[in-house]
Amino acid sequence: MAKRKKATKAEVKKTVTFLKKFTQAFGPSSFEDDVRKVFEDEVKNYADDICTCGLGSIIASKTGSAKSPRIMIAGHMDEIGFMVRGITKNGYIKFNPIGGWWGHVVLGQKVLIRTRKGKEIVGVIGSKAPHILSPEERKKVMQVDKMYIDVGSYNDYNAPEKLGIKPGDPIIPISEFYELADGRMLMAKAWDNRVGVAVAVDVIRKLKGIKHPNTVFGVGTVQEEVGLRGAGTSAFQVEPDVAFAIDVTIAADTPGSDDAEFAEQCGEGPSISVMDGSLLPNPILRDLVVETAEEKNIPYQFGSLTRGGTDGGRIAMSKTGVPTLTLSVPSRYIHSHNSIIHIEDYINLVKLLTEVIKKLDTKAVKKIRNR
Repeated sequence: MAKRKKATKAEVKKTVTFLKKFTQAFGPSSFEDDVRKVFEDEVKNYADDICTCGLGSIIASKTGSAKSPRIMIAGHMDEIGFMVRGITKNGYIKFNPIGGWWGHVVLGQKVLIRTRKGKEIVGVIGSKAPHILSPEERKKVMQVDKMYIDVGSYNDYNAPEKLGIKPGDPIIPISEFYELADGRMLMAKAWDNRVGVAVAVDVIRKLKGIKHPNTVFGVGTVQEEVGLRGAGTSAFQVEPDVAFAIDVTIAADTPGSDDAEFAEQCGEGPSISVMDGSLLPNPILRDLVVETAEEKNIPYQFGSLTRGGTDGGRIAMSKTGVPTLTLSVPSRYIHSHNSIIHIEDYINLVKLLTEVIKKLDTKAVKKIRNR
């Protein structure tokens, strides 16, 4: 493969501004409204039509030279978060996780609670101090149900009640957006999966003025972190002939990774999944993507996970079945308050998908579907 061409400083700056809008939006599962608004604002001047499914997934379509095949690109809008479960008489908030959290990364973190009236309240996640834990308790990971959120109650001042916080109010981590090192490593909350949402929008934007023999549907799905729910309803509505689920995957380039010798690394290109816990991809579609990457000198990596899944698993089972492939951006520290990606992986994923879409005419899709 020829020497890789890096993105220009201007391209990086433009992409950072674009991505920051998505990562900073408030949007745990079932509360994706702000993310949906960003999606709509960024795609409305490029899409032919925008609609939603009954659960709230947003669907933007871009028709090329033909109404079919129908190509779906889906990224989930929701991030992992929490929900108010109840308030103690002393004014501490008990909460439930929304999505998969590990106790080690929850304790001591700052969070933002949004009330019914839209008021945003800062708190911190607390638990018993380590000084009063028994030796056995210190050996264990603190369970989330043993924690609470402190928003400033004292004496007989019950802060949650005074501030209008109620059970059912959503909560997200507080995390700023940072450009690390040379500016190409980006740290923020919610890369899982604002990366995929941004890709779905960006590909629609890149197709403006470009011939493509199909209709492309960029989709921001809801409630992936709690069961791939929006993927199922939006795929039912779109009725795609071929689909791509866009997500993040685990970067193996940190100390302690058992797969460091062969698994994905930040900055080495987008990941093409050969399998995960929810999907065995269509091999003809997979090979087409690989061939396109090699033809266009776009770096790529292969990914494989035995546990965990993506929207691709649910989309693939829609109606009579959809040939589906998951493409990802490697990310460090997913399902935590702060995760890190390399911007070149994102840019190259958008390039790769745009090139693949140009090839997905009726003949190519027929070959994929009738293997």
